[in-house]
Amino acid sequence: MDHQISAVIVNRKEHKLKKGCGYHLDLFVVAVMLGVCSVMGLPWFVAATVLSITHVNSLKVESDCSAPGEQPKFLGIREQRVTGLLIFVLMGCSVFLASVLKFIPMPVLYGVFLYMGVSLLRGIQFFDRLKLFWMLAKHQPDFIYLRHVPLRKVHFFTAIQLTCLVLLWTIKVSRAAIIFPMMVLALVFVRKAMDFCFSKRELSSLDDLMPERKKKLDDARNEAGEEEEESRRAMEAAAAASSVQLNVGKTSDVDIPKQSSDG
Repeated sequence: MDHQISAVIVNRKEHKLKKGCGYHLDLFVVAVMLGVCSVMGLPWFVAATVLSITHVNSLKVESDCSAPGEQPKFLGIREQRVTGLLIFVLMGCSVFLASVLKFIPMPVLYGVFLYMGVSLLRGIQFFDRLKLFWMLAKHQPDFIYLRHVPLRKVHFFTAIQLTCLVLLWTIKVSRAAIIFPMMVLALVFVRKAMDFCFSKRELSSLDDLMPERKKKLDDARNEAGEEEEESRRAMEAAAAASSVQLNVGKTSDVDIPKQSSDG
């Protein structure tokens, strides 16, 4: 489960990663190592979510933001393998430095983990919508869902998600943690009940089924298609009007035979 979550997040299209054959080779090696580790009683070899996402973020090159609400633009990939190498070298060295590491205060370690977790919240739609509660309208970024969904409905959707998250966390840390999987399954019915409060277009914009960048591209294509359709209709209407005027002009030029006055 940890490996699949990491793979889904890392391989989102907005990261623009390539080398698909290398990705499949990685999955094959992981599958083989899972079998070997299971037979030999060793820990499973899977992708760590925090380490994987941190490595991907270190590869991205983005523009600097200056205006309020402006989102950084993706410029390219910084090809390097230093991050992953250093991470695992330091993890290996920690085995031999246990006598020294025990003097590090636990609050310091918790602070490091907290920083890593918070730094990975950037780009998550749920976290972006939470910040909208305290953000002025003029400072709000150009999110695609703000174009199609009223702000009050965005807040309502976010409040439902936040309530479900708090409820799940409360159950997880209580004695009723055994029913946690059933409560996760119950979220399916909560999502289905939202059909009575939101339209399909609103849910498509808020449910984050695809990356924000992809939604903006699709929205731009739809707008371009609508403009092209309107332009085509206007040209057809103009051509039809021109044809009618031409026919009227031809009719007025036709000689009408006069009656003879000879008796």
